[in-house]
Order: sequence, then C-alpha cells, then structure tokens
Amino acid sequence: MAKTKTPTKKKEPKHPDRDEFDLEEIANALTEAMEEKQTKVFSIYKHDETLEGTVTKMDVNTKLIHIKDKYYNIHKVHFLDILSIFDTEY
Repeated sequence: MAKTKTPTKKKEPKHPDRDEFDLEEIANALTEAMEEKQTKVFSIYKHDETLEGTVTKMDVNTKLIHIKDKYYNIHKVHFLDILSIFDTEY
C-alpha cells in the first residue's frame, strides 16, 4: 500500500517577525518601564485587547516579561509577542 501524503496546513508563525531595531526599542521601553515602575499599555500578538500594567520582572532565561495589572494579576508574556508599548492616557 502506498502512503498518501496529507496536505499540510501553512502554520501561523509563533511570534511576529520584526527587525532588530524594533526589538531594541521594545527592550529599552521595557527596561525603562520596570526601573521607573511606570504603568504602560501593551499591545500583544494574538490578543484582542491591550494589557495595562507595570513590568515587575524580565526573565532572561525564558524571555518572559512579567506584567502586573491593576487587579494585581501577573501576566507572563513572551518578549517577542509584545508588539508595542504605550504610555497610559488619563
């Protein structure tokens, strides 16, 4: 019996593609936000809504950014999934 090849679906990328300049800007903004304990708004890949909170930890080994929201919940977001960072507008 011959094996039939099943059609493969094109996989969606796990993380969005960006150049080094964009990644460096995000890294600098994250560092500044964490050092100054600033509340920021984060746009995250594959999330419908933005996340507002403060950066509490940046894990170098796992590349996870720990963001604490206003309800004190910790969201662990992969560094490459952060699309943009904005200041909060009040």
